[in-house]
Amino acid sequence: MATPNYNYEKRQRELAKKKKKEEKLKERETRKADPADHTGVVGSSGSLGAEVPSHGLTTPTPSGHDPKV
Repeated sequence: MATPNYNYEKRQRELAKKKKKEEKLKERETRKADPADHTGVVGSSGSLGAEVPSHGLTTPTPSGHDPKV
């Protein structure tokens, strides 16, 4: 019976991680370059609420709290 080639498996995992990391970096750069194309879309980072509303209106501040200018 043949023995498993752990070095090959490890190299394949490393290559997969590297490819995924490069894809994430590329997606991040495209979002930076063209933010209007990705408004209102939840990113893969899971940051809910960080998007700017596409209608351009801002949410009102809670009553009793003045924003520091």
